[in-house]
Amino acid sequence: MAASQQPDKPSLAHTVKAVAWSFIGIRKNSASHEDLGKLNPFHIIAVALVGVALFVGGLIALVHWVAK
Repeated sequence: MAASQQPDKPSLAHTVKAVAWSFIGIRKNSASHEDLGKLNPFHIIAVALVGVALFVGGLIALVHWVAK
């Protein structure tokens, strides 16, 4: 394979976008399978853990704000 024909490495933004679509649950099956072949599983896990932490932190902050 020539250097100009190498597949592009997925960016952090692409990984975040794929995880966000997975959280929402409205993603085409073909797009999910395409991402499985391109994205690094460790990056997906890291981005998902950060997303869950932000979501839970946001819910806790919302509850504290409403309960005041």
